[in-house]
Amino acid sequence: MKMTLQEIATLVGGRLAGDPSIVINGVNNIEGATKETITFADEAHVEEAAKCNAGAVLLPNSVEVDFPLPAIFVENTRAAFAVLLTTFTPPIQHEKGVSPDAHIGKDVTIGKDVTILPLAYVDDHAVIGDRVVIYPHVYVGQYATVDDDAILYSSVTIREHCKVGKRVIVHSSAVIGADGFGFTTKDGVHTKVPQVGNVVLEDDTEIGAHAGIDRATIGSTIIGKGTKIDNLVHIGHNCHIGPGNLIVAQTGISGSTNTGANVTFGGQTGTVGHINIGGNSVFAARSGIIGNTPEGVFYAGFPARPHQEWLRMQAHMKKLNDMSKKIKALEKKIEELTK
Repeated sequence: MKMTLQEIATLVGGRLAGDPSIVINGVNNIEGATKETITFADEAHVEEAAKCNAGAVLLPNSVEVDFPLPAIFVENTRAAFAVLLTTFTPPIQHEKGVSPDAHIGKDVTIGKDVTILPLAYVDDHAVIGDRVVIYPHVYVGQYATVDDDAILYSSVTIREHCKVGKRVIVHSSAVIGADGFGFTTKDGVHTKVPQVGNVVLEDDTEIGAHAGIDRATIGSTIIGKGTKIDNLVHIGHNCHIGPGNLIVAQTGISGSTNTGANVTFGGQTGTVGHINIGGNSVFAARSGIIGNTPEGVFYAGFPARPHQEWLRMQAHMKKLNDMSKKIKALEKKIEELTK
């Protein structure tokens, strides 16, 4: 793939500053860029980009410095760079059709232009939509549905009755619809509570590798439209995750937790169950959410609290040793004065 800077500027809707005939054959980061590639920089990395070896740089419109390299100015550099990544890195192609080495059960419905690769297992009564791609060692359970343009990478498990929406991507070894963690305990013996619900992945969701999303006890565990879940995330049974959430690696969300729209959970965040988390909120990495939270908050720490409050507490923590020494000295002085 080769494009001129003028073609690239037109593609990303940017303003070109430099020779429009320069030919670009790839994209790279600032450190690895060469004369034949284009890179990008946000406002914090403009000086670094000015010294790199790139043939051109994507810059935000807000940058007003006299930039020494050919540049294309855009509203959002990351979004424009994503377009170029897609353009210069075409998707992997597989021959369409169902491999004779895949297992297709009884009464399975398969749409048009589907790709099912060897050693995939589609169980009885499953429904596969148009243009779905199923990689080797995927299991699609009985009565499960996988809607149009979904991609299931190797070793994914979609358990019985679960529903995968349009354009959903599920990465390798994720398990959708394992039994929820439900037990009753009597006399020290744990007895399993049947988990007869399902999981619904709404349209445009993406599930990371080795993520686990448990089926509901009754009803559905729901992952809202456009939500993106990172690797090694666990979502408990009967959770309702709102649309547009971002859930970063190693986060654990306990059962029956409801989240609003556009909530961001930093890495290793944990929640108790049966709580409501307000939309448009951000939780810093390793936050511990132990109760309901309002909308539009930025929380951190354990237990999770407003971020500025947590920062002040962390600052005080560094002074605890000195404060302890001062308190002991004051106590000694008071004791002497009392005597």
